[in-house]
Amino acid sequence: MSFDNLCKLLSEKHPERFASWVLGTEQTSVKVLKTELSIEPIRADYVTFLQLEGRILHLEFQTKLESTPPLPLRMLDYWVRLYRLPITQVVVLLLPPAPGTVIETVFSVETTRHEYRVIQMWLENPESFLNDPALLPLAPLAATTQPQGLLQRVVEKVNQLEPRQRPEISAYTQILAGLKYNQDLIRQLFREGMMRESVIYQEILAEGEQRGEQRGREAEGQLLILRQLTRRVGELPQEVRSQIETLSLEQLENLGEALLDFHAIADLEVWFRTLE
Repeated sequence: MSFDNLCKLLSEKHPERFASWVLGTEQTSVKVLKTELSIEPIRADYVTFLQLEGRILHLEFQTKLESTPPLPLRMLDYWVRLYRLPITQVVVLLLPPAPGTVIETVFSVETTRHEYRVIQMWLENPESFLNDPALLPLAPLAATTQPQGLLQRVVEKVNQLEPRQRPEISAYTQILAGLKYNQDLIRQLFREGMMRESVIYQEILAEGEQRGEQRGREAEGQLLILRQLTRRVGELPQEVRSQIETLSLEQLENLGEALLDFHAIADLEVWFRTLE
């Protein structure tokens, strides 16, 4: 499935949410119209027609501006074929064109002039998409100065969805993110996100934190014992240092209590033999 067709699919699955986003006002009565037109159609693969109250909303999703026939002529062609009610035409451009490219919003020739809107996804506020599950797959394409940070927020939002929604929306989101992000990064962040939601993973993480705290206390105990031993019996051989590093926290505490009776390395060696 192409990126444009996926957007068409989403808009037809959630017509009210897409119409509300595009028009900037809440739409509650929206019906999807068939895309086949009465006259032999130009390609309508990426086009959604939505019936609103007293108006038709024509959405066209594009990853690039170049097309045959040119996009402005296509928009006029659709308008002429559709016109029975007022029509709002909006092109949703998913990716920025090459630098210096003019994004046209008007078809003009001789006495004919036709206008339409263009939404440039890379300029859209991501919050509108992050807070709406129906629009969430578009969020990775929104405006940001920290692309990886935005993608991480998208992953978090996906993982907060109800279990029945999550697999489908996650798949759509990863596909559209592929327009902008490296596939390895997408897989890594979504895999880590799914793991974080796992109960088993949470238990492993908690256990790991406990072990980390335990190791931290053991390391502190080892340093303290080494300093005290050095003061009492002098420089310690590497073999003795290695033995101390293998001691548990309880054994370190026992060794600390026995230090007052140590006067030489031999005393420490005797103590180690008691562990055998």
